[in-house]
Amino acid sequence: MTGFAYLYLNEIRRQLRGHKRMAETAMSQLDDEEFFATIDPESNSVAIIVKHIAGNARSRFTDFLTTDGEKPDRFRDKEFEMSTDTTREEVMRWWEEGWSRILSTLDSLKPEDVSRTITIRKEPHTVMQALNRALAHYAQHTGQIVFLSKHLRSSGWKTLSIPRGKSEEFNSGNQKGFSRGTYKT
Repeated sequence: MTGFAYLYLNEIRRQLRGHKRMAETAMSQLDDEEFFATIDPESNSVAIIVKHIAGNARSRFTDFLTTDGEKPDRFRDKEFEMSTDTTREEVMRWWEEGWSRILSTLDSLKPEDVSRTITIRKEPHTVMQALNRALAHYAQHTGQIVFLSKHLRSSGWKTLSIPRGKSEEFNSGNQKGFSRGTYKT
């Protein structure tokens, strides 16, 4: 199990870092107005999604191995509200603090921790289950950030992967202009 757990922890770190990088690349294309924009009354802005991820990360990854992942001082519903005087810099600070907790927790885990039991909302999870849950959750929200950013930028969007109509070129080995999953124009 130790060999598998070691590989698993390396892969979960790689995946989560990739989602962080993808979301940041998408967000970097937005101006401040777009960052806080909602596309309809029931939708979340990119800023609200970021606030929610940060709140979730703070709760889940603080004292990860020793306390319930749903902290008593987390007010999840407030994560979906944004004050009009909140700045992008403030939201991005929350983002960095959340991701710092995630990544430092991941870096502290040892292979033997993967099978340990922790709790989230009083329900038992192995560390592997909890990390898979977090990966799925953050991947879903990364997709929302990318979708909203692409929608808001429209024709000004710079793709994060292989652009439409370029798959054959990429697959043929002619990868000029392609760099680590991000197409360079």
